Amino acid sequence: MIKKDKTKLLNIIFVVILIIVLYIVFSLFKQNNFNDFSKAELYAHQSVFKRDSKVKYSKNSSYKISSEDFNDAMLHKQIEVMPNTPYKVTCMVKTENVVTQQEISTSGALICIADTVEQSKSIVGTNDWQKLEFLFDSKNRNTIDIGFRLGGNEDNAKGTAWFSDFTIESGVEDTDDTWDVACFIIENIDVNIDGENIKLHISDNDINTVSQNMERFKQSCKTLSSNKLDINYEMYRVVEPLNSLSYDEENGYFVAPKNVENLIDSVVSQKEYDHIFVVVRFGNNINKSAIKVNDWIGLGGMDYYGIGFSNIRLPDNEASYLYQYNSSINTFPEEVWVHEYLHTLERNQKEYGYEVPALHNNENYGYWNQRLVGLYDWYKDYMRKNIVDKQTGERVGILEEMYTHKPIHNSNFTYSYDKTSQVFKEPSNFIEEFASIFTTIGKSFSKKN
Repeated sequence: MIKKDKTKLLNIIFVVILIIVLYIVFSLFKQNNFNDFSKAELYAHQSVFKRDSKVKYSKNSSYKISSEDFNDAMLHKQIEVMPNTPYKVTCMVKTENVVTQQEISTSGALICIADTVEQSKSIVGTNDWQKLEFLFDSKNRNTIDIGFRLGGNEDNAKGTAWFSDFTIESGVEDTDDTWDVACFIIENIDVNIDGENIKLHISDNDINTVSQNMERFKQSCKTLSSNKLDINYEMYRVVEPLNSLSYDEENGYFVAPKNVENLIDSVVSQKEYDHIFVVVRFGNNINKSAIKVNDWIGLGGMDYYGIGFSNIRLPDNEASYLYQYNSSINTFPEEVWVHEYLHTLERNQKEYGYEVPALHNNENYGYWNQRLVGLYDWYKDYMRKNIVDKQTGERVGILEEMYTHKPIHNSNFTYSYDKTSQVFKEPSNFIEEFASIFTTIGKSFSKKN
């Protein structure tokens, strides 16, 4: 009898120990079960990825990324998308002591498409749970690699970010050919460059000139495109000084989206603009102040969270006729506005997978600067797809459909289809959780072999 009781007791102890061991093993695997997400780091093994059952927004464990040192760390997952379709991805984010390596940066806790510059706004600092939203166009893609990131394309970050409650929905593309354009005139610059403080100001006369050219830009886009493109625009005078600039070897100093985000986002976030112009003055021949640039009067092809972004630089000499209409000197003063806007269409067409002549290759196609009108004929044929390719004899240029492929806005999701359960499904019970863990283990084993 005593022997039987002892055997029974040993069996009970064994079962209890087995349950404890299984619970510990299950808990460890659960902390590292990322539901088909893969981990990526700029600097390997410098960040920690965990499922956090204590800090979470809802019943599901959150996805936690921690970086003690500056890194670019991401959980990413390849998902199927329909080409030429708007998508909206959201999640809840909580951050603790997130800082970026550069002072002016778009990095932090964010949503992105891996291996592209497409991303949401970023969250830095210490913040309780808040909703983060990322809009994108699938363009010609059938799959995209969606990422939840602590870092960024151009800069690294450190701290801790928790991501939770992922959603995704598809919307309806806007096929209207009217583009809403915002033109921000930065009236004052106050920057420190190489130990020198430079202050510059735009005059009322400059502002009148910009106003005239925005109206001419609107009319020229309609004419040059043969009525396939309409422009609506609004102008804003920004009085608060611009305090930071970006720099590269090719262009010298310029205004990147991150430099003016704090000055323009209160407007841009409330309206659905399709293109942004930022007008600045980088020199003044009267007081001899000048910021180094490498022979550019406009820079385009940049991106403000999916919106085309361009710089227009006013001449150092306020008496210059560069942007002044004069029947005997310059009848196309809005040329730089047209040119920089076309850089956005050029980039879009390439991203949709279609060939397009490089905007700066006009001479290769037999187009030269002409007196009074500059490259007017080049832009006209470019926008009408009427440039003759000398090798093929085909007509090339901007495709008509590019005039309706505009940035994605929340209005694209008035009627939408929720795809969350197909893309970001979380286990809803113990059995599904257990199955998910074993699936993850199986995939890991397959990769190793």
